[in-house]
Amino acid sequence: METVQSLRERINVLSHKDPADLIIKNGRIVNVFTAEIIEADIAVKNGYIAGIGEFRSAAEVIDAKGSYIVPGFIDAHVHVESAMVPPSELARVLLPNGVTTIVTDPHEIANVAGASGVEYMLEEAEGSPLEMFVMLPSSVPATPFENNGATLDAAALRKLYHHEKVIGLAEVMDFPSVAAGSTDILQKIIDAKSHGGRIDGHGAGLNRENLNNYLAAGIRTDHESTTAEEALDRARAGMFVMLREGTVGRDLLATLPAVNANNSHRFCFCTDDKLIPDLVSEGSINFNVKLAIENGLSPITAIQMATINAANCHNLLYLGAVAAGYQADLLFLDSLEDVSITKVLKRGQVIVEQGVRDEAAFPKNKPDFVSPKIKHSLKLQDLELRPKGDRVRVMGMLPNSLFTERLEKEIKRVNGLFIPDKAADLAKMVVIERHKGTGNVGLGIVSGFGLKTGAIATSVAHDSHNIVAVGMNDADIFLAVEELTKRGGGIAVVADGKVLGGLSLPVGGLLSEAPYEEVAAELAKLQAAFEQISSAEGFDPFLTLSFLTLPVIPEYKLTDQGLFDFQEFRFVPLEITD
Repeated sequence: METVQSLRERINVLSHKDPADLIIKNGRIVNVFTAEIIEADIAVKNGYIAGIGEFRSAAEVIDAKGSYIVPGFIDAHVHVESAMVPPSELARVLLPNGVTTIVTDPHEIANVAGASGVEYMLEEAEGSPLEMFVMLPSSVPATPFENNGATLDAAALRKLYHHEKVIGLAEVMDFPSVAAGSTDILQKIIDAKSHGGRIDGHGAGLNRENLNNYLAAGIRTDHESTTAEEALDRARAGMFVMLREGTVGRDLLATLPAVNANNSHRFCFCTDDKLIPDLVSEGSINFNVKLAIENGLSPITAIQMATINAANCHNLLYLGAVAAGYQADLLFLDSLEDVSITKVLKRGQVIVEQGVRDEAAFPKNKPDFVSPKIKHSLKLQDLELRPKGDRVRVMGMLPNSLFTERLEKEIKRVNGLFIPDKAADLAKMVVIERHKGTGNVGLGIVSGFGLKTGAIATSVAHDSHNIVAVGMNDADIFLAVEELTKRGGGIAVVADGKVLGGLSLPVGGLLSEAPYEEVAAELAKLQAAFEQISSAEGFDPFLTLSFLTLPVIPEYKLTDQGLFDFQEFRFVPLEITD
């Protein structure tokens, strides 16, 4: 927290009354306001930039030796839980990739544990060099079409705005409630406005006309564009548009053509959901920047989108620029085109040098958080699927997409029971309610996983996070569910009655307590186990499976209550009788 004294000391640096804490010399500063590169000293005092110019006196001097100096990157929308590690551990991955700030929506853990889950994330992030701002979850539950673990109404959210890191209302996914003028969602929007916060949208599948409901309510951002046309519609309507490149939602290349010299200030980058192995191998927002540059965007425009545009999107007035009064979150780059990061400073402190972290700068908190228990009493016979005919609705999984296809298929039945079909790539999908012990089991059929045998299961199932499984026989599906239940949540791969691999996620069935390196290694083993039982490749099967339960994204999805049709916005029978 800044004080009068710290501000006075920063001003005194300019008049040479006080020495700077740090002077950076011989750098090429990327000015994100004017898209220029300037050569000048940077003076830092108390974690902020005191000025740009010529300075003589400082406790420390860094010779940038001609490096480009850019602001720290900002992820404009990310769910920390998708990395399967808590914020302080995620910091160890993101900072070497130049991401110094994230804006997160903790609705994954909120759907499991309610307000205590949000408070856990805020407390766990305290003291971390990764600055984490929170948009309060707007949709807990996400929809009335599935059972989750908690409810956060407007009154419950209002109590959380006291935290200095809470800056608005997260993605409003329940579009029908907005369009219908639901009292609770409108009150949540009004409360966010009264606290000076932004309101994020979730415009998956919405056309230009539908967006009017969002805009009229005051929703001003969206990260769900999958085409350049959608992205332009949102920019023309006055929205900030986040171009997403995550593990499953890989939309950047499809949406990038929307960006031009006249409108680029309305675009920024996000990852939304990205697993640790992809963060390790590809990076985070630095990967978005590099990918955009490789596909024709000018390096300075890409850097603007990753910094000042993201800060403006969320009204973060002291972030996103190398200028007086801005926080000294700085990256040294050897090359703008390659986005080669050699040094990372957070609040004026060097915390990463040549990719090596100063581990002392990365504390790990362990908040006092009691994870809700997994509650279900699944029996083998609960997995029996008895369609009333041979022609059925099938969810067509699309690799590296959050959307699914609406398919109609002829299936095999024996004594009335659906039999998964390897040749036709038809597997059984199951969603088991795990929060309240309702006994609900949703059953459906999915195509695209290329399973030859076995099953996979996970307790990560957006956004209500019930247990979801897909497999080629009931015994293996049952074993996979039992394995992750014994672990207190997690992921399991099984085949022929044997467990091939598993990952424990004991914090809400979503997060590991292990170092990210161990989580990445276990996920790699799970991927290898999946490849033993599947012919499909080129996508992450576990995160892909976890999104097949989210009914607010087209087309077919499966919840614990049954098969949901996004177009009709209702549950539909598996059988096609007309």
